[in-house]
Amino acid sequence: MLIESTAIPEVRLITPKRHGDHRGFLSEVYSRRALAAAGIDIDFVQDNHTMTALAGTVRGLHYQLPPMAQAKLVRVTRGAIYDVAVDLRRQSPTFGRHVGAIVSAEAWNQILVPVGFAHGFCTLTADTEVIYRLSNDYAPTHERGLLWNDEALRIEWPVERDAAILSDRDRKNPRLADLTETF
Repeated sequence: MLIESTAIPEVRLITPKRHGDHRGFLSEVYSRRALAAAGIDIDFVQDNHTMTALAGTVRGLHYQLPPMAQAKLVRVTRGAIYDVAVDLRRQSPTFGRHVGAIVSAEAWNQILVPVGFAHGFCTLTADTEVIYRLSNDYAPTHERGLLWNDEALRIEWPVERDAAILSDRDRKNPRLADLTETF
């Protein structure tokens, strides 16, 4: 596995190796041992799989508060996304900053979003499928959101504000300045 740091070092891009021949390929997409060797020691407990029908759909930005906070290992099995992690750790020198990366089935890459970050993505293709591995169970009472297009975040989403397809909940998330519960 190739494991690379981003502009916020705790957020990592991970590209598993593929071993192929005339029949197809085999890829070890998750290895606790390989991640631990890179200093990533996370106990993942749940996998989620989403399918998004339309390009330009934004899901997020979401996070869960402690003690139910979640790290996420995100990969795309069909299509492509622009994936975003926003640092919500108040004591961090990168608080309020974000990292964005294209994650796609073609590139066979993944992104690790650690605890303390809001996470979201925008689909770049129709019928995009995303699988994300979580370090904690879903807990609706601890779930929170951050407004995807808050100007303070300066995220350059690959979709116009008026054209983005959103859930009602994601339209109503608070801005960074209005968050009362972070890490």
